[in-house]
Amino acid sequence: MRTVEYRFCTIWRIEAPLPLVWAAIRDSARWPEWWNNVERVDQIEAGSDKGVGAVQRYTWKGWLPYRLVFDMRVTRVDPFFALEGEACGDVEGAGRWSFSTDGRNLTVVRYDWCVHTNRAWMNALAPLLRPVFQWNHDAVMREGGAALARRLDARLLGVEHG
Repeated sequence: MRTVEYRFCTIWRIEAPLPLVWAAIRDSARWPEWWNNVERVDQIEAGSDKGVGAVQRYTWKGWLPYRLVFDMRVTRVDPFFALEGEACGDVEGAGRWSFSTDGRNLTVVRYDWCVHTNRAWMNALAPLLRPVFQWNHDAVMREGGAALARRLDARLLGVEHG
C-alpha cells in the first residue's frame, strides 16, 4: 500500500506563563476535558518517571466525518522546552512540541507533525483531498490553541500554520 506523507507545523502564541502551558500540554490524558477534537486518551504503558516510553492511545475527531486513532510513544521529555513522540496506527510518524517564552507572560508553542497515513481510502484520495486534510488539521489545531487559552484563562495572541 502506498502511503502519503504530511508535514504540518502550528505555532500558538499564548499570553500565559510557560509552566502553566507546559503542564497543560504535558498532561495529555486531560486533553478531552478542554480540547473538543480529542475524544479519548487511554494510557497503554506508563513509561519512566519522566514519562519517556509512555504510550497513550488517542482518538481524534476533526471537522470531517472520520476519526483517527493512533498510539503515541513518548521519546523525549525536556521540561519547559520539548516533548516528542512516535505515532503508530491510522497515522505513523513523529510529533514534537517545542516551547519558548519571552521570560514574562508570553509562551510560544510550536507543534511539528510529520506523519504518513495508513488508511487505504485516505491514501487513495490524497491527490484530490490533500488540501482538505490540511484544512482539517489546521482547524483542529486552531481550536486547540483557543481551547488551551480558555483552559488557562489566557489570551491566544496568534495561530500560525506552516
